[in-house]
Amino acid sequence: MNDLLQRPVSIYAQQNPNPNSMKFVLNVELVPDGLSFDYAEPGEALLDGKASPLVVALFGFDFVRRVFIASNFITITKDDLTDWDEIMFEVKQFLKQYFDEKQPVFAQRTVDANSVRVDADSETVQKIKAVLEQYIRPAVESDGGAINFYSFDPETGTVKVLLQGACSGCPSSTLTLKAGIENLMTRLVPEVKQVEAEGV
Repeated sequence: MNDLLQRPVSIYAQQNPNPNSMKFVLNVELVPDGLSFDYAEPGEALLDGKASPLVVALFGFDFVRRVFIASNFITITKDDLTDWDEIMFEVKQFLKQYFDEKQPVFAQRTVDANSVRVDADSETVQKIKAVLEQYIRPAVESDGGAINFYSFDPETGTVKVLLQGACSGCPSSTLTLKAGIENLMTRLVPEVKQVEAEGV
């Protein structure tokens, strides 16, 4: 993916419903469509399949509490005490320099591990994933987060999803999940009776 970073990189910041999170949008693709990486603590950036020198560096800032990478953006969640006005310039400058120096977003073993994908889903799960992909993911990504399929229980009709990035710990995410996502999902996929967030 480093060959994507040949052109000059531009970065802009975008607020989202979680006041502690800020979405930094780049003019280059960081991960292939449908993939995302969520880091709730520095050690996760050293794990096989998630290793990221960029995330390790971001956790070097005292105020960083969570880092999420998807598509062409990075969502950074800060602590409660720091104000974005105090740190915005510093974070943008760091990211700009990091990408101008063409440093890697991920370790090579992360790229290798995530390039193999297996599709052995049931018809219902395929429909659920299609709804997430086409209708829900773009809206969630525009707010600096991501939503990923976690599991489906055909007995109860329960879909579990992972909310990541700005959606993690956001006060309005539960409301969005029930009022928006569950309504849409149960309408478009009749086998689904309810949608729950895993690990929230």
